[in-house]
Amino acid sequence: MKADFDHVRVWVFDLDHTLYPPERALFSQIEDRMTSYVSNLLSVDRTEANRLRDHYWALYGTTLAGLMAEHQIAPDPFLEDVHDIDFSVLAPDPALGRAIDALPGRKVVYTNGTRPYALDVLAALGLTDMFDAVYGVEHANYRPKPEQAAYEAVFALDGLPAATGAMFEDSIRNLTVPHAMGMRTVHVAPDAEHHDHIHHHTDDLTAFLSQLT
Repeated sequence: MKADFDHVRVWVFDLDHTLYPPERALFSQIEDRMTSYVSNLLSVDRTEANRLRDHYWALYGTTLAGLMAEHQIAPDPFLEDVHDIDFSVLAPDPALGRAIDALPGRKVVYTNGTRPYALDVLAALGLTDMFDAVYGVEHANYRPKPEQAAYEAVFALDGLPAATGAMFEDSIRNLTVPHAMGMRTVHVAPDAEHHDHIHHHTDDLTAFLSQLT
C-alpha cells in the first residue's frame, strides 16, 4: 500500500468525521442548529426544516448552498450561527498528530465548514500545528464539495498539483472529483463500500497513516 502513496506530496484532509470519529457528538450539534435556523428563517416546524435540509443536501451539496440558491440568504450569518457549538466533546489526539506530522510534504485541511470553525476543531484535537493550510467553504466562494468548481478554487488558491495529492474524506461523493483530477483517494468511514473512484478505505485514520511512513 505504501507504494500507492510514494508520489504524494500534498495530503488533503476533510474535517468532520474524518479527523475525528462520527460518534463524537460535534456535528450533531451543527445539524441541530441548522434545523433551528431553517425553521426560524422559513417559519416552518422542525420536521419540515429537516425535510428541507435533506432536500438541500441532496440537490445542492449542503444546507447553506440550498438556502443560498432557493432563498438568497447571506452565508456568513448562517455559518456563524451553526458553528456556535460546544467543542469540549472532542479530545486531543496525539497519536493522530504524530502520524500526520510524519507524512512527507504539505498537509492541508479542506472543509465545507469555515476556516475559523476548522481552527476551533483542530485546537480541540490538538492538531493546530500539524497543517500548513486550512481552507473552508469561504475559500471556494461558498460553493460546497462535491462541486468541481469548489475543488478547483481551493486547489488553485493553494497551488496544489492534483497529480501529487491525496484526499481523505468520510463522504463517498466528495471523493468523485478528486479522483477525476488525478488524486489518490481514501474513504475514512466505519464501513467499506466499493466504488471505482475510491482507492483505499480505512476505519482507523491513525493506523492507516502510520502504514505510509
